[in-house]
Amino acid sequence: MQEVTRRDMLLTAGAMTALMQIPKAHAQGAAKPGQKVALNGVDKAIGAAVDAKQVPAMVAVAANPDGIFYAGSWGKQYGDEGAAVDGDTVFWIASMTKAITATAAMQLVEQGKLSLDQEMGKLLPYLASVQVLDGFDAQGAPKLRPPKRPITLQHLLTHTAGFVYSIWDENMARYEKATGTPFIGTCETASLKAPLLFDPGERWEYGINIDWVGRAVEAVSDQSLEVYFRENIFNPLNMDSTGFLISSAQNKRVAAGYTRNADGTLAPASPPIGMQQRPEFFMGGGALFSTPNNYMQFLQMLLRDGSLGRARILKPETVARMMENHIGDLKVVTLKTVAPALSKDANFFPNMVQKWGLSFDINTEVTPTGRSAGSVCWAGLFNTYFWLDPKKKITGTIMTQMLPFADDKVLELYATFEKGMYDAMTA
Repeated sequence: MQEVTRRDMLLTAGAMTALMQIPKAHAQGAAKPGQKVALNGVDKAIGAAVDAKQVPAMVAVAANPDGIFYAGSWGKQYGDEGAAVDGDTVFWIASMTKAITATAAMQLVEQGKLSLDQEMGKLLPYLASVQVLDGFDAQGAPKLRPPKRPITLQHLLTHTAGFVYSIWDENMARYEKATGTPFIGTCETASLKAPLLFDPGERWEYGINIDWVGRAVEAVSDQSLEVYFRENIFNPLNMDSTGFLISSAQNKRVAAGYTRNADGTLAPASPPIGMQQRPEFFMGGGALFSTPNNYMQFLQMLLRDGSLGRARILKPETVARMMENHIGDLKVVTLKTVAPALSKDANFFPNMVQKWGLSFDINTEVTPTGRSAGSVCWAGLFNTYFWLDPKKKITGTIMTQMLPFADDKVLELYATFEKGMYDAMTA
């Protein structure tokens, strides 16, 4: 049976004012007939998919500058068992961590403690000595050479430094196998000691760059990311269920993970989906857990130009800067999988030129769902997604917990959810 909470929401016109503290996620008002049709269409599509076990339990939340106007949840934590999922269910958000790490770095840029053109090797010594992988010799040993130029903070924030992920790069996968370098998801410090796959600034390729940004935040602030995030982002935004380390109480609210079998059916993930709880380092590129309500607090802050309630996290001009193209003529390209169990080929807009901001993918054209040109988005490996439209002033996130990434059915429902939100706005 489909379960939907806090549905039939009104796209409100009044501003939230005189807030003494930031509220928990909540619905506002009652939907008008045209809006109800659009929102009910989302409810039915996602509910039917969960009921048919085409996807695991799912939560979707959308907001405008006035607050949350849609919150839907479908299914239970453990398939047919456990509590019903809702906006306070805990998900491993993986690379949705990146936007938070970038926000921390830009706070330090505002304070003059970091700069985008800063040579990061002067702060993080490994980046001064890192080599470029230039193929393999006849015995299969890596061939390395010095890079043509130093790595800057902007290179790291835009995935143009040369670091990649072995999930989507055959040469990096081969390097890890040849050298015994652990995969970044282990949160072992040795996983950071990877080579570049190209010279800084010469192309865009998704990789472990934001993990190094996290190390820079720690070096400059003299705090761990766990503490820095909590003091400077999570506590001010009332994100009380977000962090790298998960408590026993929070663990009871974690959504179970699944994998897609070859025949399209779902099976419990083995080992269970989750991040290291005794990490050697806090992985700023992908190790946070959060809830849909918590992450929406963060997205609303960005939508409201850096503030929410009484909390000012970033200056308005900094938020705008993060959403600008920072890769010039370079283009975002399809992530071609070399690890099908973890990810399918991934490209949100394969027929569109995409650019990259300071941790965001940028669509350069209006999308079929209604997203404005110049909007930003990204996602997490376990099929969690968000977008933010600064022109139409709407943001949304949809979360489930399964592999491989870029699941066709989840992406179909994500598009249905997004289109439904825009349809409701214009109803």
